Formats: sequence, C-alpha cells, structure tokens
Amino acid sequence: MYISTFLPVMLASVVAAQASTMSLTQVLAANNSTLSMLNSLLATQPTLTNMLTMAKDITILAPSNEAFSKWVQNPTNKMAASNSAMLAMVLEYHILNGTHNSSAFTTTMNFIPSLLKGNSSISMGSMNMMNMTMTMVTGGQVVGGVKSGNKVELMSGLKEISTVQTADIMFSGGVLHIIDTVLTVPMAPSTSAVDSQLTAIAGALKKTNLLTAVDSLKDITIFAPSNAAFQAIGSAANTLTEQQLASILEYHIINGTVGYSSLLTTGLANQSYPTLGGGEVKIEAVGGKVFVNSAQVVITDVLVSNGVMHVVNNVLNPANSTATPIPTATTQPIVFAGVSSATNVPFTSGISATTTAPSASTKTAAAGRVEGQIGAVGVAALLGVVVAL
Repeated sequence: MYISTFLPVMLASVVAAQASTMSLTQVLAANNSTLSMLNSLLATQPTLTNMLTMAKDITILAPSNEAFSKWVQNPTNKMAASNSAMLAMVLEYHILNGTHNSSAFTTTMNFIPSLLKGNSSISMGSMNMMNMTMTMVTGGQVVGGVKSGNKVELMSGLKEISTVQTADIMFSGGVLHIIDTVLTVPMAPSTSAVDSQLTAIAGALKKTNLLTAVDSLKDITIFAPSNAAFQAIGSAANTLTEQQLASILEYHIINGTVGYSSLLTTGLANQSYPTLGGGEVKIEAVGGKVFVNSAQVVITDVLVSNGVMHVVNNVLNPANSTATPIPTATTQPIVFAGVSSATNVPFTSGISATTTAPSASTKTAAAGRVEGQIGAVGVAALLGVVVAL
C-alpha cells in the first residue's frame, strides 16, 4: 500500500525535476507547435537569444502563434517584426526579472521590471529615429501582473491585457508562460495621452512647450486630468497665461517617484510629495478611494515610457494646495475660484485622439474591448506614423 501510494508521487517529482533542468532551447523546441513564430523571431536576434540561454532567474512571457498572428495583421506591426531594433525592444519587454510562477501572482496588481531598458536607434524605410529612448524607468520598464479568477492577467502599455494560456513551463533559467496577446510597449506620456483620449492635457502640454520636457523626464508619476476635468474649468482656458498653465501642468507631476496603484494605497498614501513645479501634493487613501489633494484618481496605471500616469477627475490648483477631499461625495468641488464649464474641451484644437483606448474612458474597458486594437496603435505611435503633435 505504501509503495503504490508513494511511487506515483516519486515519479511526478522526477518528471518535474527533469522539466526544470531542461534548457530554454529545449523548452522552446518542445513547444514549437505553439511557439514557432516566437522561435522564428528569436532566430533573427542572436545577441538576445544567446543572453537568454545563459540567463538565470527570469520569466519569459511567450506570445503564442495565434497572438503573433493577430499582431502582424496590422501592417505597422508586420514592419516592426522585420526591423531588428524594434523587434528586440518588443521581445525584451516580454522578459521579466526574477522567476515568477503563476502561484506568485495575487489579486493585487504587481509591477515587475522587464529587460527593456535604455535607448535604441531605429531606422525603418524613410524614418530614422536615432537614440530613441524607450524607457526611463529605473530597473527597467514594468509589466503588471494580477490573478483574475483562476487565470493570470498581464497589463502592458495603454492598459493592454494579456492572459496566460499555459503557465509554469519550467526551464533551467526560470519559468515560461504562454500568453494570448503580444504586450504593448509603453510609450511617451504625450503619445499615451493622445492614444488614451486625454487630448486636453496633450494639447495643454503642447501649448506650453512642455511636451519634450515631460517626455524626457525619468521616473515620474503623472496625475492627468480627464477631458471632462479640463472642460469643468473651461472658462479659464483663455485667461491663463502660458506661464500659469505651465505651472498648473507641472503641479500634476511627481518627479523621481513612480507611484503605481499598489503604492498609492500603501507606501505613498497619506503623505505629501514635491511636484515638478515645486509645490506639494498630498496623496490620501480613504474608503477604497485614492485622492490627490481633492481630486479623485479614477483610472490607474497607464504605463508610460518614463513612469506611470493616473487619470484624475479634477484639475489640481497649485494656488489651492490645501484642498482636501470629501470622500463620501460622488463629485469633488472645483478648486479654481470663479470658473465655469465650457461647451467644448479646451486645449484640444488640432489634437485628435488616435484610437478609442480604454484607459481614458472606463476602468473596465481594457478587459472587454476587441483584442489587438490598442497594441497595433501603440506600435504605430512608436514608429511615428500616428501622432504628430
């Protein structure tokens, strides 16, 4: 009786041990029926492939053949797949530091650094974007991971959601998960704002000549007012000087701290932080809500190339820094005296949303929209063929 019970357990342990000692090359070959497109793309990246074969303690998020097939249906993505520098960045974003088995993910979003770091020089056709900075996040651009039911979901740029289809394929250097959607590389704040329909803040940054400056910062948290928030103070749009508007915008940026949602309710909560403009904002977590001064965070974790962007429902006022929230209220008071709403959203002249990205419209749209819609736009924006602010 003891032997009959023990033997299957022992054999299972042996099989698991053999699987974990397989090399990455062996694991990729064994799963070629699902990962043949990934294998073909890796074959064009000898430097990255050699690094992966020697790496230890990593997690590979491996898009399935179906995921890549959807991705390359977009002509821009197809061009990216044939461009060595672009493809390298996309693949690096799918490699996480540390071994993260499916059991390590919880119902709280965890943000894990990837191998995507630093600058790249890209030339595609007539376009030549030299020294293009793809991430200015210390430790590498992150991927969000969370347990949803019995599945693990991964969040990338523009709140793109990928789901783990096959989990915990162990190899000697770590673990591999097969995912159903190619991750979207987070883009610069100016591009992400437009793609997320935050056209008012994009236009305001353009008007104040802050686009390049904000995109070039490192390790930032942006509290981006929604279009409705700017519209609520619309009467002030024509009276603010460029310097006053710039001061307001800079008050929405914490420089040197990347405050993902998991930190807003814990380590960063109930403290004040200096902003790019010099004043301080206070982050408060009350009753399951997060407030910045008196503005409520309504959309979290739009990952950008140099940090993270959260959408707030009021424009912050550096001249009214003591404003406090009313946690039980459905809306918060406007913090600018004597203003009224406008018929049209201010600062949007000449700024057009490039897509119906969910991150600016609803908390749950990312889970319900058509797959691939945002990923395609994200790569197109990266190549400079979508947004021209």
